[in-house]
Amino acid sequence: MRQALTPHEGCGSSSESSRHRKVAGIARALSCVLILLSFTIITSPRAHAQNYGVQTTDPGGSISSSTSSGSTTLSKKKTTSSFGAANAPSAIFGKINTNIDRAQPMRLQGDQLIYDKSGDRVISRGNVEIFYNNFILTADEVVYDQSAGTLTAIGNVTLKEPQGNIVHADRYTLTDDFRDGFVSALSITSKDQSHISADRATRREGNITEFHNGRFTPCQSDGGTPPLWCISATRIIHDQSAATLTYQDAYFEIYGQPIFYLPYFQSPDPTVKRRSGFLTPDYGHSSTLGYITGIPYFFDLAPNYDATIEPIYFSDQGLMMKAEWRHRLANGEYNVRLAGIDQDYRDLPGSATTNKDLDGLRGSVETHGKFSLSSWWQFGWDAIVESDDQFRRFYKLDSILVTDRVNQIYLTGQSDRNYFSAKLYQFGGLLTNDTPQTESYTHPIIDYNYVFKDPVVGGELRWNTNILSFTRSDGSVVDPQTGQDADQNVNRIVSELKWRRRLTDAIGISYTPFADIRGDVYQYDNATNPQSVVLNSAGTAVESSQVFSDTVTRGIVDGGMTVSYPWAASNAAGTHIIEPIGQFVAHQETIPQRRLPDEDAQSLVFDDTNLFSTSKFSGYDRIETGTRVNAGVQYTFQSNDGGYARFLAGESYHLSGDNIYLNPGRNADGNFVFNPYNGLQTDRSDYVLGAYLAPLSNFRIISQSRFDESTFALKRNDSSVITTWGPLSIQAGYSYDADALFSDPDDPTVIATVSREEELLAAATLQLTNRWSIGGSSRYNLEEGNFRYDSVNLKYVDECFALTASYIQSNYSDELIEPDQTVMLRLEFKHLGDFATSTGTDFNLGGDQRTN
Repeated sequence: MRQALTPHEGCGSSSESSRHRKVAGIARALSCVLILLSFTIITSPRAHAQNYGVQTTDPGGSISSSTSSGSTTLSKKKTTSSFGAANAPSAIFGKINTNIDRAQPMRLQGDQLIYDKSGDRVISRGNVEIFYNNFILTADEVVYDQSAGTLTAIGNVTLKEPQGNIVHADRYTLTDDFRDGFVSALSITSKDQSHISADRATRREGNITEFHNGRFTPCQSDGGTPPLWCISATRIIHDQSAATLTYQDAYFEIYGQPIFYLPYFQSPDPTVKRRSGFLTPDYGHSSTLGYITGIPYFFDLAPNYDATIEPIYFSDQGLMMKAEWRHRLANGEYNVRLAGIDQDYRDLPGSATTNKDLDGLRGSVETHGKFSLSSWWQFGWDAIVESDDQFRRFYKLDSILVTDRVNQIYLTGQSDRNYFSAKLYQFGGLLTNDTPQTESYTHPIIDYNYVFKDPVVGGELRWNTNILSFTRSDGSVVDPQTGQDADQNVNRIVSELKWRRRLTDAIGISYTPFADIRGDVYQYDNATNPQSVVLNSAGTAVESSQVFSDTVTRGIVDGGMTVSYPWAASNAAGTHIIEPIGQFVAHQETIPQRRLPDEDAQSLVFDDTNLFSTSKFSGYDRIETGTRVNAGVQYTFQSNDGGYARFLAGESYHLSGDNIYLNPGRNADGNFVFNPYNGLQTDRSDYVLGAYLAPLSNFRIISQSRFDESTFALKRNDSSVITTWGPLSIQAGYSYDADALFSDPDDPTVIATVSREEELLAAATLQLTNRWSIGGSSRYNLEEGNFRYDSVNLKYVDECFALTASYIQSNYSDELIEPDQTVMLRLEFKHLGDFATSTGTDFNLGGDQRTN
């Protein structure tokens, strides 16, 4: 067994004896186990590559010398130059640099040049400078011993390397081939300001550098203050070919105080970008999961693919294994993430009887890919498959706020006037009140858009086509002919031509006539007629609702004109524009469509963004009918100093025909196909107002509101504010809906009812100092008077160390998901683990943050 050497003095000044230092280090180690785990043989696939060290030179020719009296050239005595060898200059840290022009002379300058013929030496004294291939060596004295084949620089030696490293030493001796050397009182400052110092250093075999009583730190320090952290060791051995640093009899020190002692420790040198090894661990505690400890291990398999395995231990649930495979190819990349646990259902919250179905293996597979097939075409996918709807949210692999699972495979192509998209979707609901109707597939959805190159009747002509094939396999529909469970199928082709032309008369009135022609073909199997669904006295859907299969064709023609008359005025403050806008749209008076199922037009939000749309629905399955007039006024202000404001207010009037926004019908569950209280159900719509303000470059407000057409009561509002004032960044959002459809998450059989919803979302980051920042986010339910979600994180980041502490509280409940408090801690040491971090914090309003 190797006997440990007496520990050396560390990175900072200390009056402790070597024995006391070792005892103190071992004692501190017992209280710092978490930090020990953070970097024992740690590497990172994302670590920065750095170059450090002494460069040896190979001029291979002559020495040009200049003194105060002139210049001279020394011819070499041997066949191999005293500064020449087969090797090009090499760095202490980094690969050998082969970009050396050996034809260049080495220029030597000093106050005094002495030729010692008897000793076969050349001596330069006083302000000596040597220039060679962008290397600059300065010293008080340089002695070249031709017989011994050595070059010795003495006194205040400084070597500036092309990479930016700066080497300081008291004495620097090299062999004539620059393979081996000896440096006394060495100090190196790298380009990224990392430091290595030693009492002396020896280079041998052209590859191994050994630092005696060495100290390494990437941290900066002022004056006599020790660096934040440092590794000091009796011996630090750098193997250049293996790109490893080996520490013997080492201390990890914080502010010059030894925290723990390691007899042997090895890590990759700072030039390594990726290498197999442990990554930075995560520590935390959750009220539902218990204490959390995860230590990932990274496998550097090849330059273009790698793998990571991370066992995560939850004290209340057991051991979960995670793995990730990443692969980059010439035209794209993909990854696969696995997670699984052998679940003991008795450890889960809630009823043991209900949880029995979750006993055994639970897990998920997540994969993403994106490939460029050509300059116009892209192919990719995003998919997550899990054993049950609760797994990923319960184990915090996804945000607690994720309510739906959407998987897709896509192919897209785009040129100057063409766009093509083909997507396969799988939709799944993750909440208790999700029914089988939320589990469905599209195979596929195809969109093709083409803009004709030449004008048609002086205007722009577009051709749009949509193809949909949709299946829902949930067992909720019974075929009336066979009495067996049946799939619901929808197949649809929609093709339309849209024409637009803009004209402006002599006084500035703008006229935009438009016309649309559309043809649809629908084929349904086992579809539910929304008009046939009624509720019984218990408030549930009648089971005998009509189910039908049919093929339906329909043609739609609409046309109209948009007229606007902008008025502009300028003053010292800026430019004001007031623009009245009117639109007349005529469709067929009525189209039989209420009995047809609605799959893609269930979202109906009436606001200023679709006030002048010919149809306010989000999809193709419902279309506007009758004659309608949309009217509004827009005010825009553009200040001379860059400020901006825009307001748009208006209303829609239904003049004749069938108002499709009224009486939406119900689906098989008895819930409305779309919200009947949408603001368009009456002949005079609600009023809509949009406000967009940016008075300063760092301050923005967006507000969209809807007001009752008779009482002017607020019916809906969505507002957001984003601002930055010096070190403070704020994002805030407000949401209000007086007629929201609310479903009971604890009882999926209860039909959705109208209820008021009001929420406030906010996030902020405050940069306390250059290194310290604090941030947080919150989601507050104003209607119920409670916090749904909130988080706080404290971050410290400097040039060599990062600490992130987070607290997350969730008050959501859904089967296994219970109110939870989580505390997470992450430590990162530069060159010893992950350091892909920043001083800022990115917020996802209303959601928790995920570290990748």
